[in-house]
Amino acid sequence: MNPTAIARNGRMDAERAARGSMTEGAARAGLAARGVIYLLVGVLALQIAFGDGKQQADRGGALAELSDKPFGAVLLWALGAGLVGMALWRLSEAVFGSVGPEGRTAKKRLLAVVRLVFYSFVAYSVLSFAAGSGGGGKGSSDKQSRDVTARALEIPAGQWLVGLAGVGIAVAGVWIGARAVLRKYHDKLKLGEMSPGARRLVDITGVGGGAARGLIFATAGAFAVRAAVDYEPDKVKGLDDTLRSFADTPLGPSLLACVAAGLVLFGLFSFAMARWRRV
Repeated sequence: MNPTAIARNGRMDAERAARGSMTEGAARAGLAARGVIYLLVGVLALQIAFGDGKQQADRGGALAELSDKPFGAVLLWALGAGLVGMALWRLSEAVFGSVGPEGRTAKKRLLAVVRLVFYSFVAYSVLSFAAGSGGGGKGSSDKQSRDVTARALEIPAGQWLVGLAGVGIAVAGVWIGARAVLRKYHDKLKLGEMSPGARRLVDITGVGGGAARGLIFATAGAFAVRAAVDYEPDKVKGLDDTLRSFADTPLGPSLLACVAAGLVLFGLFSFAMARWRRV
């Protein structure tokens, strides 16, 4: 066997090892953990819509809500472990590529790196909260967003950077929503293993949840652009303030309730992905 073939076989063996049962288990645990967070945030937002919201409708509020439940500490550690699994799965995609015909392209690997960084931060914040330090867990997403924006505006060309970041977030929101409505997630599902009823339920949660998630991203991006144009970091909104802003529209709390229900649907969709996604 020539050296090229040996090297190719070596890469294939490494890829198979990376996609073994451990990586698959980490991916499914991560998707389930993501579902828990979105489900809790959606429930908190629904409480705000109906005038009974005491917690922040963001990750910190979701963690605080979970910690108050029986065996809350155990649940928090399990949630953090699941998110570590999500980060490890994204690392494997960045190194070895993801499923699908374009899984090894530079674009897909770069997207995996971005997700790796994001979920590493989320996992760290959850584990810090579970350990009692509250790093990133108890802090309001609104305050964090304003602080980061204020620091960014102080650097040279900071106004442009914040504006471009806002445009990027808004475009990502439109992209997320459009892909959900077009049901692009079908490409990642084991459709052959799903019953017709399961497919319908997945489409309801996938389309509704993805559209709501995309709307939130697009709205948050628009607020960031406005903050950059006006040079006012206080106009940036985190997840909690972005959700509350829907109640200030002419549709009032009913729009917030619809968006919150969409987040609940996306949480359920994440559970479905944990069961049927191709990894």
